[in-house]
Amino acid sequence: MASYNLKINGKKVSVKADSDTPLLWVLRDELDLVGTKFGCGIGQCGACTVHIDGVATRSCLLPASRLEDSEITTIEGLSEDKLHPVQDAWKELDVPQCGYCQAGQIMTASSFLKQNPNPNNQDIRNAMHDNLCRCASYNRIEKAVALAAKKMS
Repeated sequence: MASYNLKINGKKVSVKADSDTPLLWVLRDELDLVGTKFGCGIGQCGACTVHIDGVATRSCLLPASRLEDSEITTIEGLSEDKLHPVQDAWKELDVPQCGYCQAGQIMTASSFLKQNPNPNNQDIRNAMHDNLCRCASYNRIEKAVALAAKKMS
């Protein structure tokens, strides 16, 4: 096991892990940042989405050993007061049902809105397409992303 220095949610942390340990497990098991969820383990569902240097990234596929010079943001670090416009829109429209996928959905949406602050409905559908929701809250998710875009402008 090696030691890695990571910057997570604006704080420098040192973790010990095997070189192939996915960031997801470092976050959850070593740092107790359990907002990032395990969904499929193969990067297909989006439940484990975090930001790496501001870009939505599946943490189940990315070894923590490759991230020493990266800025990692989890759902816990998206907003200090939990009032990021995307989180606020999610609450306002009561998006989650079971809630399991929502951290990944929010992280994908917030990264997308940084790149495209004025999306149309098709842009939103395309951006959120690869995040799965077993409860099928897709219509509310789409509406919340649109509302968040308005809140951010």
